Amino acid sequence: MQNAVPYPIESVDNALRLILLLRERSRLGVAEAARHLGVAPSTAHRLLGMLKHHGFAVQDGRRAYLPGPVFAELGLVAGRPGPDLRSVVRPHLERLSGALQETVHLAVLQGTAVRFLDGVEATHGLRVGSRAGMSMSAHCTSGGKVLLAQLSPAELEILYPRGLPAAYGPAVEDLAALRRQLATARRLGYAVNREESERGITGIGVCLRDTAGRVRGALAAGMPTARCPNTRIPEVAAELLTAAGLITAELGSG
Repeated sequence: MQNAVPYPIESVDNALRLILLLRERSRLGVAEAARHLGVAPSTAHRLLGMLKHHGFAVQDGRRAYLPGPVFAELGLVAGRPGPDLRSVVRPHLERLSGALQETVHLAVLQGTAVRFLDGVEATHGLRVGSRAGMSMSAHCTSGGKVLLAQLSPAELEILYPRGLPAAYGPAVEDLAALRRQLATARRLGYAVNREESERGITGIGVCLRDTAGRVRGALAAGMPTARCPNTRIPEVAAELLTAAGLITAELGSG
């Protein structure tokens, strides 16, 4: 029998129990979560929504909740043992950095931020530094934008109920403009950040999925704008998309 918790906080306890349940079962519906916790479905829905907001859960096309990108970041294994995101992606980052001669990153979406899980720097003297371990506003980074592009209009509204947060000068300032950028990213298959997060830096990002179609993160290349004319953007995106396809095959169905 477990020892009694001296200072129980029910909402925290329920959220932690849901995290453990997601780790154990890999797929969770609202009704199942409510039964497990002994709470109303509306309460379970709010708790799962909060886990989703912080990256502990994502939703599939049937609205079930699945382990989110934070599981990969923390090295947690959800359900049966499967490939770890960072360990799968790392060799591809190294190959991409060598092929492009630019810095490349693995990133995941956490609420309105994008968190960089890993990165490999270019060898040029003038290069973008690794941002591994950092978080930035998602709407002004290429990796963040390509991940926001995977959300539904309703999910985007929930993320930004009061509009976009202030960011560096040339970044998009209103939700309508961001929606247009995200529509372009969906059409092209990649997103671009032209000096929106940092002066003199251009980023290109593509989405990473497993073979079940679940979003797992983003690959992004960052380079000095002086080394990235408009004609180079599709070439870099093509390299990233090829790597993303290889990673998808290695990730399997999660």
